[in-house]
Amino acid sequence: MSGIVINGKELGQQLRENMKQEVEQLNEKNVTPHLTVILVGENPASLSYVRGKEKACAEVGMSSSLIQLSADTSEEELLNIIDEQNNDHAVHGILVQLPLPDQIREKRVIESIDPKKDVDGFHPINIGRMMTGEDAFLPCTPYGIVEMIKSKNITIEGKHAVVIGRSNIVGKPVGQLLLNENATVTYCHSRTENLKEYTLQADILIVALGQANVITADYVKEGAVVIDVGINRKENGKLTGDVDFEGVKEKAGYITPVPRGVGPMTITMLLKNTIKAAKGLKGIEG
Repeated sequence: MSGIVINGKELGQQLRENMKQEVEQLNEKNVTPHLTVILVGENPASLSYVRGKEKACAEVGMSSSLIQLSADTSEEELLNIIDEQNNDHAVHGILVQLPLPDQIREKRVIESIDPKKDVDGFHPINIGRMMTGEDAFLPCTPYGIVEMIKSKNITIEGKHAVVIGRSNIVGKPVGQLLLNENATVTYCHSRTENLKEYTLQADILIVALGQANVITADYVKEGAVVIDVGINRKENGKLTGDVDFEGVKEKAGYITPVPRGVGPMTITMLLKNTIKAAKGLKGIEG
């Protein structure tokens, strides 16, 4: 009996249909949610992500702009541009595409974004609010993961969630969001000894390791929910996750594919955050 596949592309499309209606309602109040994306350098993967974000914005009726800067842009130049966007009332969301060149401190850039426009959910104020269970812009990938689990009416409360990975972008925040949903959360990472001992206890297993097909069926508890956050490109050019999908789907209760899994949900939640930011900045309820 194969596990049920949670298709992030399909779920993302459903959510975006609802967002179109929200944007139309905002348009009636003379508000068009606007996202500014700032890209430093010409990293092909980053450029591809940015184009995907522009397309997604247009799809739901939002506007967006791309500020593309050369790889040798100084930190001060970038901070000045962010300051301009912070003070532009037509801009509701600001996203600085990561990674940044070595001469620019990521932490300083993230902290310079107005928390009310921090639609990536990385500003310390939003992270702090998330930690304490207050209303906040949630980091997009973790937010998308929780929405995927909820979309199948899977009970999170009381379940044991094991997160493999401790990055600030995915691992740490997704564990906190699951904790906020009353799961019992265990974090594992590259220094964890006897990894299998923990993963076999997981009712919900989140895998964000960045190693192709490293989690095989013998790491997975029968009937577990398996969320694969990894995106790895094989020698033949095909994308694969951190989970051996074909093997694990025979044991899992639910599983996400790569591609068409977590990736599309990340951009969808970015749109959701930008609409929320537009409402908040304009004092619109809901």
